[in-house]
Amino acid sequence: MADAQSTFSVEAQALVQVRELKKHFPVTQGLIIERQVGSVKAVDGISFDIRRGETLGLVGESGCGKTTAGRTILGLYPVTDGSVTISGIQVDRASKEELRTLRRKAQMIFQDPYASLNPRWTVNAIIGEPLRVHKLLPNDKARTDRVHELMLLVGLSPRLINRFPHEFSGGQRQRIGVARALASDPDFIVCDEPISALDVSIQAQVVNLMEELQDGFNLTYLFIAHDLSMVRHICDRVAVMYLGVMVELAERNELYENPLHPYTQALLSAVPIPDPKKSRLRQRIILPGDVPSPINPPSGCRFHPRCPIAKERCSQVVPEWREISIGHWVACHEV
Repeated sequence: MADAQSTFSVEAQALVQVRELKKHFPVTQGLIIERQVGSVKAVDGISFDIRRGETLGLVGESGCGKTTAGRTILGLYPVTDGSVTISGIQVDRASKEELRTLRRKAQMIFQDPYASLNPRWTVNAIIGEPLRVHKLLPNDKARTDRVHELMLLVGLSPRLINRFPHEFSGGQRQRIGVARALASDPDFIVCDEPISALDVSIQAQVVNLMEELQDGFNLTYLFIAHDLSMVRHICDRVAVMYLGVMVELAERNELYENPLHPYTQALLSAVPIPDPKKSRLRQRIILPGDVPSPINPPSGCRFHPRCPIAKERCSQVVPEWREISIGHWVACHEV
């Protein structure tokens, strides 16, 4: 694989640096005496940078490791191997003081607005908790005033401050989650499929809100999603994952108009096109079989058992991560 440090040319501007990141979960057997018999290779050596103020999209089918990657980057899961650096702080080697700084400057918006809010807390307590934990304001009145401001910022009426999560719709709950993430004044936010649990009519509102907040506060996003149309709308660059590894990374228009990896081509062929004529002319790529188990992934290229253009060496040699054109990286022998 190419030197991960050379993957991106503007490293000085990178807020987040991920280098050969791995996250494996042990698989054990035995009721009385447990012994490890293998590991789930959820994330198995990914490298990328996210520049300050940009949005990097991370896409792939369910189970490819997107959410695990996001949580490991923030330190919610311990790193198995590799490194993550945010604002110059290496997450897996951070001191207690550095971790406190990271917890304030790097936040997460969770996928499920129904499960990510404490049902016994009011909106005031939920949004105000980061302010209290990080001691950002001197007293309860100042925290409540700040919660009012944050609610207005995300399009919620401050009159709802003493209500509980069950009294809100899905879109409103996600706005509460966004306000909570903004409370500590972060630089970097991992957005873990923040719109997938919402009605289609609400999704655009939440995405537009996130774009407005990014412009207003110079936020940096890692946007994890299934919806490839929405990813093209909100992201500056897009990374494609398959079975724990990255297979392609490029600027959004370059990736959508010139996908090089067979897996990326198959994903994009499933995106609906509003023009019936173009839709009829487009060839739909149907991949055979199912995604292999991450406990025992295929040798060589992990996509080769389902790849329509696979050759013999694809099953034996891991493809090199190469820059095909400026900023367009791919891991495929046949490109």
